[in-house]
Amino acid sequence: MLTSLSEFKYYQSFRVPVESRDDVLFLVEHESESGRLEFVDHVKLSDVSMSGLGFTTSFPLPVGSRLRCSLQFKRLRFDFGVVVVRAFHDIGSKDSNAMSYGAELDDEDHENMKRFIEMYVQSLHPERMRDCLMKLALTHQYASAKEGFEMFSLLLSLFKDITQFGNKEKFVESMLEEIVRILNGQRASVFLINTETNELEAVAALGIDKELLKFDYRKGIAGSVFTTGLSLNINAHTDKVRYSKEIDKVTGFETRSIICSPITNREDKIIGVIEVLNKRNEERFTVDDEKTMKVLALILSSVFHNFRPMSEKSLIRRFSNPYDRDYAWIGRSTHTSDIRKAIVNLKDVDSPLLVVGETGVGKKLFSRIVHNEGKRGLAPYFEIKCKGVDEEALSLEIFGGDNLVSKLEECIGGTIVFEEISFMPLHMQSRLLKVLQERRIPGSHISLDVRTVFTTSKNLKEMIEEEGLFNPDLFMFMCSSEVRIDPLRKRASDLEDLLYYYLKKECKKQGLLLKEFSPSVKDELINYSWPGNISELQKAVEKMVLYNPKNHVISDLGNRSSPVIDLSKRSGAYMDSIPYADNTTLPLKDRLSLVEREMIISEIKRHRGNKSQAAEAMGISREALRKKMLISDEIIQELKLIEKQNAKEALKKKAQKKAA
Repeated sequence: MLTSLSEFKYYQSFRVPVESRDDVLFLVEHESESGRLEFVDHVKLSDVSMSGLGFTTSFPLPVGSRLRCSLQFKRLRFDFGVVVVRAFHDIGSKDSNAMSYGAELDDEDHENMKRFIEMYVQSLHPERMRDCLMKLALTHQYASAKEGFEMFSLLLSLFKDITQFGNKEKFVESMLEEIVRILNGQRASVFLINTETNELEAVAALGIDKELLKFDYRKGIAGSVFTTGLSLNINAHTDKVRYSKEIDKVTGFETRSIICSPITNREDKIIGVIEVLNKRNEERFTVDDEKTMKVLALILSSVFHNFRPMSEKSLIRRFSNPYDRDYAWIGRSTHTSDIRKAIVNLKDVDSPLLVVGETGVGKKLFSRIVHNEGKRGLAPYFEIKCKGVDEEALSLEIFGGDNLVSKLEECIGGTIVFEEISFMPLHMQSRLLKVLQERRIPGSHISLDVRTVFTTSKNLKEMIEEEGLFNPDLFMFMCSSEVRIDPLRKRASDLEDLLYYYLKKECKKQGLLLKEFSPSVKDELINYSWPGNISELQKAVEKMVLYNPKNHVISDLGNRSSPVIDLSKRSGAYMDSIPYADNTTLPLKDRLSLVEREMIISEIKRHRGNKSQAAEAMGISREALRKKMLISDEIIQELKLIEKQNAKEALKKKAQKKAA
C-alpha cells in the first residue's frame, strides 16, 4: 500500500541506514482490539531520518496506524509516537509475510531523534560514514533540498574536521565520480576561490589535471556563476553566454555542454563552484540534472562550510578587508548599505547607468566599484571629463579623428564613465546619443561593446524642462538604471569609518606609523558639515598627516594661515542643499521662505504626504502651511525665469561671438 509520496515527510528526508550489529534497541507497541498496548514481534529497524524511520516486521500494520516506539542506543533512550505512512512487501526477506513500513514522527519528537542520530553517527567507522554520505547523495530523487541540507549539515557538524571520516580530498574526488555517473557527464571539477591570486582554482577534478584549472574569478561560466550566484545550464556552441574558450586551449578538451552551481560556506558566502561538462549523447543537461546539481552543491557546501579565505589582495568585497582596498565604499549608514546592494544589483547589467549626487560624494568611486566587481572588470575602464574641457578635445576623445582612436572603440568590453554629463554641449549630446543607440561610430566598422555610466551633480530634469540645455532623449537613454548618492552631511554615521580609512591610507602612503585623532579633533571633524563631501574629507586628512609628521596623536586643525577645514562653512551646512538659499543677492525674507519651504517638504514626506499632520507637527495651521508654500513657490518660479533669460542671453552672445 502506498499513499501519495509528496504528502509525507518520510519520503522528503535523507535516511541513515541502521544495521543489526550497531546494538540499537528498537521496540514497537500497537493498540490491540481490546484497547491495550501490545508489543509487535520480530521488529527490525531499517533506517532513521530527522522526521521518520523505517522498519520491517511480519506483523500486519495498516497505513494510518498510530504506534508507540522506543529507541535505545548506549545511554540514550527515548519514547515517541509515529504514524505509519507506507507499507511494502519486504522483497529481500526470506519470510514471505514480511513487510517494510515507513513511519512519521510526531513534531515534538524531532529534537530527540536529532540527538539519537548525532550519537549514532559518532559511533560509525570513518569509511562507513563516507559510504553513508555517498548513498544519501544518490537518493536525490526523494529528497527535499532544504531537509537534505539540514541532514548533511547535521552529519558534518559532528566532526571538527571532515578528515575524521576519511580523507577530505579523497571524499570530494569520490563525490565527483558519483556526480559524473549520476549526470552521465564526461568531466567534473570543484573550484574554490584563492583570494591571494583572485583566481578560481580546482581543488578536485575528474578527467583532467587540476593544476591546469586556474583562472580569474570573473572568467567563463564558472566565473559567471561565482560572481552572480546563479546556476547555469548551457550549450557552449549555441547559447549566447560568456564561455571562455581559453580554458579549452589550456586543457586540450572541447567543451560542448556545461552545468554549474555555486558552493557556499556557513556564512552563506559563495566560495566556489561545482562544474560538470559534456552530457553524453545529448546537447545539454536536463532539468532533472539541474535539480540533482542543487542537492550535490549543498553536499559540497557542507564539506567546505568552514572555508572563509581573507586577504589584503582580494578584489572581492566579501573576502577582503575594506581598509586595504584601493576602491572601497566605506561606512555603516543605512544609505551605505543601500549603495552596496545597488553595486551587487547593477555590476553585471549592460544597460546605461546614471549616478546622481553633489560634487565629491563618490560618484566616480561608485562607478569604478561597479566596473571592478562586475563581469566587465577585466576589460578597460575609461573616464571622460565633460566639465572644463575644450569642446574640440572632448569630441576627439569620444568620437576619434585625426588618427586618434575613439575611447568608445578602444574600450572593448569595458566601461566608460562620462563625468558631469550636464556640461557636455547640447549638439554633442545628440551626436553621442546616435552613436550609442546605433552602437557604431560613423565611418567605422567596429561594433561598440561598452557599458556607459553617466555622472551628474546637476538636476537634469530642470535643465530639460526649464532651461532647454539638456537633450531629453539622451536623458531617457541614460536613465535605464539610476543611483542617487547622498551628501556626507546626510550620512553622518559614515564619518568615523571614513576618517579612519583615509588616515590609514595616508599614513601608509607617507611611510608613517598609523596616527590617531585626539577626542576634541575627532568631535570637530564629525560635527563639521563637509560641504565638499568625501573629496574635502580626504584632502583634510592628507593635510593633517602632513602637518603632523612627528606627532602620533593629531590634536589640532591647523591655524588661520593653513587651515585644515573651513569652519566658517559650518553655518551653511544645510543652506547649500536648498535651491537658491545661498543666493546672497536675495532679501533675507525670501531666503528664510526658501529654508521654511525645505523644512515643510521634509515634514510632509515624513508624514507620507499628509499636509494636515505635517502642519500639526510643526505647530502651524494647514492654511499657514499652504500660504508659506505658495510664497516660496512664487520666489522659486521668479528666480528660474531670471536664470532662463540669463541662459538665453548667454547663448545669444556666444552665437554672436562665434559668427563674428
